[in-house]
Amino acid sequence: HVHLTGADRGGADAVVAALLLRAVGGAVPGAVRLAGYDPEHLGGGLAGFAPLAPAALLTFVGPGGLTGLLDDLVDQIRRINEKVLAGEHASLRRLAAATGRRPEPWRVAVLLGGDELSRHERAQLERVVRTGPACGVHLVVRGIALPDDPSVTRIAVDGDGARLGTARDGSGGLPIRLDPAPPQVLVTETCRQVAAHVAAGPPPAPFTALLPPDDEMWREESSAGLTAPIGDGPLGRPVLLTLGDYPPHALIGGPSGTGKTNLIYAWIGSLAARYSPNELEFYLLDFKEGVSFARFAQGKRDPSWLPHMRLVGINVNTDREFGLALLRFLAEELRRRADAAKRHEVTKLGELRAVDPDGRWPRIVAVVDEFQMLLAGRDAVAREAADLLEDLARRGRSQGIHLVLASQDVRGIEALWGRPALVAQFTLRIALPKALRILAERNDAAQSLPRHHAVINAESGLVEGNEVAKIPGASDWGTWSELQNKLWKMRPPHAAPARLFDGDAVPRLADAPDFAALAPPADGGAPAPGRGPVALLGEIIDVQARSAGMRLPRAPGRNLAVLGTRVDEACAVLDAAGRSLARQHRPGTARFSIACLDPEADLAARSLFEALSPDANWYDEESVAELMAETAAGLGSGSAEPHYLLLYAVDAATGQLSAQVDGATGLAHLRHVLHHGPERRTHVLAWWRGVARMRDDLGGPASRTDQIGAWVALDVQGAELTSALYPGGSGGPDWYPRPWRGLFFDRAVHRTAQVLIPYGLT
Repeated sequence: HVHLTGADRGGADAVVAALLLRAVGGAVPGAVRLAGYDPEHLGGGLAGFAPLAPAALLTFVGPGGLTGLLDDLVDQIRRINEKVLAGEHASLRRLAAATGRRPEPWRVAVLLGGDELSRHERAQLERVVRTGPACGVHLVVRGIALPDDPSVTRIAVDGDGARLGTARDGSGGLPIRLDPAPPQVLVTETCRQVAAHVAAGPPPAPFTALLPPDDEMWREESSAGLTAPIGDGPLGRPVLLTLGDYPPHALIGGPSGTGKTNLIYAWIGSLAARYSPNELEFYLLDFKEGVSFARFAQGKRDPSWLPHMRLVGINVNTDREFGLALLRFLAEELRRRADAAKRHEVTKLGELRAVDPDGRWPRIVAVVDEFQMLLAGRDAVAREAADLLEDLARRGRSQGIHLVLASQDVRGIEALWGRPALVAQFTLRIALPKALRILAERNDAAQSLPRHHAVINAESGLVEGNEVAKIPGASDWGTWSELQNKLWKMRPPHAAPARLFDGDAVPRLADAPDFAALAPPADGGAPAPGRGPVALLGEIIDVQARSAGMRLPRAPGRNLAVLGTRVDEACAVLDAAGRSLARQHRPGTARFSIACLDPEADLAARSLFEALSPDANWYDEESVAELMAETAAGLGSGSAEPHYLLLYAVDAATGQLSAQVDGATGLAHLRHVLHHGPERRTHVLAWWRGVARMRDDLGGPASRTDQIGAWVALDVQGAELTSALYPGGSGGPDWYPRPWRGLFFDRAVHRTAQVLIPYGLT
């Protein structure tokens, strides 16, 4: 400690400035932290050091704050003695000499005068004087008496000069000549540079520091839980993250740019290196725009994939239905595991694995980044998602299903606070620098975190649960690719790439598993009674790559209406339907009639016509009425040959269909085919450019729509799909159109409509 006395106040201030400048500027940036108490000049004596404050390297204590400052110094000393030195070393100096690391900064309290100390303040000051230096806590004091102690160096500064090592009364000592006071600009510029260096943060540790040796990979067993390091603590010891019975789920928060994505990478890599795919599976969903998580799935740049990854969803910020589909999938898996546990008369995953060693029961970790998007709004998706989240959070722990929710927006965290039962399950909290609402209300540890660090708290955010970890850099492509390739080469023989759902990508019919599985009946006859062929319409927004399909058995109403004005999307739905139906019939055993009544759809319709030839016939505005009359007449012939009418923009031919053909209008023939055709294996798959236009063609606003068994709505508002089309309610479904998405409803199989993505036009 340094105690300044004497009449020359200006000289004493120069000594303080020079001493602090050399300490701050000569140490590693951030290794010295100052606390200033200057009640007479309100911090003016340390004004040059103010640039250190934004980097949390300088705190000013106002008048009346001396008690709190001394109490804090005593608490720091106690903590360092108990947890850092822990009886193994006598001082931080000796710890650093033994380990090569100094885990604590130097703390220098500058006390520049003030009122007479209280009895408590005097006792605390004497404790700091006596025990502080061993713990890196030091005092620079002027205007306050310090007790005699070998750790106190006294300097008397008078007009005639200065003396070092004086007695308590200022007598004696070695005469010295003081250096001139450092220029103010040098003080501020040095402090500015030090603060900038600290604000930039230390470089992250290498990602490889989290990984076990190659010969120890996949050695861990997950029956009791998942435990892996996420980084080093202040003492250089690894900070571990655990997911199990307690804590079961995690909440991650931090503003943009604080390393949330990197932390997720580091955690996934640390776990994947320790647990095999039989012990651990990942489901990853990213609601923000970007493809950073696509690297976990098989790609063009890197054909490898992470063997543990079962699902990667990217660019789903407008496809909340995909997040809901993931929660439904997890809820079904939870039910399956709970049923198995009941059969074996056990309650927890570890017990189930013990009594069913041949079963495959890996722990599941589902990571949802920017999860608040899933809960946005007050619609059916948000309500069901919130209910499923709450159920999974409450019951998932016992069956090894763990949720990790991450958000960079404080509103994302606030979306949970209205459900205290849900929030209470997320006892593991991870707060990145400046994160809000992640930790407990009075826990502000994240506000002073440097970059590449995080507060790890497994006690629901309470202060006593804080651990600070330095997070390695794991987001670099080369670093991650090296680990992924290593694990990919270790993959089990049955391993398959993760399902990659990209909300910005347009699926291809040729790549759809359901399309590849289509084939004519093996015996060359008709499909099984009651089933009929299936018309594939698009890809369902689902965890599995399934197609939305409409069965066309010999039953009333098995016709399809495509509704909306988007030409490409409507053509894509009809194109997929036609090609998938043709794949289920041998050449010459089914008939396709294609009528294109909109010039903008001509190219797509002719492409389908060429693909289905010679079993397809072409019609236009001039001949469409004849098609309707011929088809209506043919229904009474008893022919068992399937006949599919694919009508493009049928409402555009209302004028032509109003003409009389064979004693009735073309519209009358169309209505007859819609009513009676499906029972005779004749089905209409037609595109109308609006709901009202379809109702007009069916007979007007009061007409029945029973003959339309299924529909796909494109740029049609949900309110237009009234109870005649959607029996779920008079207000229609919750549907707000968006590009290259459709709402599909089949009254024969659906309780609620489902969103589909049309396949790209071939």
